[in-house]
Amino acid sequence: MEYRFSDKVLSLKPSAIREILKMTSQPGIISFAAGNPAPDAFPVESIRAIASDILSKDPIAALQYSVTEGFSPLREAVKARLTKKSVFTEGKDDVIITSGGQQASELTCKSFLNEGDVLAAEDPSFVGCLNAFRSYNADLRGIPMDSEGIRADLLEEQAKKGIKLLYVIPNFQNPSGRCMSFARRKAVYELACKYDFIILEDDPYGELRFAGEDIPSIKSLDTEGRVVYAGSFSKVISPGMRVGFVCAAPEIISKIVVCKQVSDVHSNILAQMICHRILTETDFDAHLESLRRIYLRKYSIMEKGIKDNFSDKVTVTHPQGGLFVWATLPEGSDMPAFCTEAVRRKVAVVPGNAFTSQPTDPTTSFRMNFSTPTDEQLVTGCEILGQLTREFCR
Repeated sequence: MEYRFSDKVLSLKPSAIREILKMTSQPGIISFAAGNPAPDAFPVESIRAIASDILSKDPIAALQYSVTEGFSPLREAVKARLTKKSVFTEGKDDVIITSGGQQASELTCKSFLNEGDVLAAEDPSFVGCLNAFRSYNADLRGIPMDSEGIRADLLEEQAKKGIKLLYVIPNFQNPSGRCMSFARRKAVYELACKYDFIILEDDPYGELRFAGEDIPSIKSLDTEGRVVYAGSFSKVISPGMRVGFVCAAPEIISKIVVCKQVSDVHSNILAQMICHRILTETDFDAHLESLRRIYLRKYSIMEKGIKDNFSDKVTVTHPQGGLFVWATLPEGSDMPAFCTEAVRRKVAVVPGNAFTSQPTDPTTSFRMNFSTPTDEQLVTGCEILGQLTREFCR
């Protein structure tokens, strides 16, 4: 039978990262391709005890249908944390719980974009959200970055032609690891006000800063209700729970609620209840500090491995948090061949074209993750990749 799929999905391709992860199941593969939290980062004992207590004392509330907006105590706890960061303002903002940060971005896209509307994004950017945007037939425009984040001059060039929505990951961006400077955040917000577009600020990694000083969010600058702030507990509690959230003007949240009702009715209530109690009944800030120590250690191992082994013709980012390092081979290098040979030598990285707005655009970059591998794998993997970079850069 010939299936007539919708135009919205006809051109979608499988996630390059998910396809690469299939190869990592091969024996002996060292995966720098994933973006998973470190195995020792999960608060397993807290989750086990809290889940047992909930199912012993209040099982029906955890297992029954609930409201689309999310578990009320969790929403209040999220609002309290966001208030301390000047992200949430009582009376001007509201919060909805989503099934992970990915759904937060997808529902925002669904709420704002008509087919053909221009959506601008950092180039490179997170492949999961890029595919979500493509599924709505958005006119996706990639805006190049520099060391301070998305280039404001090039963003303004595009804004003059029209932008409906801008997607950015200001903190420890996936895939580049870059952190947008405060001056650049201010410039981006001013452009949004001048040219009347919405900013979707995705912040799954902001709590994972292990060096440097925190930078205020774009949402903290928002006086017009044009910033949608998306967060997630995936990287700080558990990705398998699929608990994220959106903070935005009440009018925006009300539309996202309707979109979510026709998507999954509501997010997993047991997982929301567990997240709420971790936030309010454990020392969550101490837990975050332990995560930062873990990722500082792991990044330091990868950083040393790169310094000791990689060709000096390879440029790399130096993140102060998050999970990723972005490496770039010299211009003219065959990046796909590099990534293929790396897998043959039992190290998996993600090719840079997986993160570009137009996957056919040439790139010589690749993404490396330092949170998932063991310390020993970080050392060995950097040695293998280092030898490969020296061969490719001769």
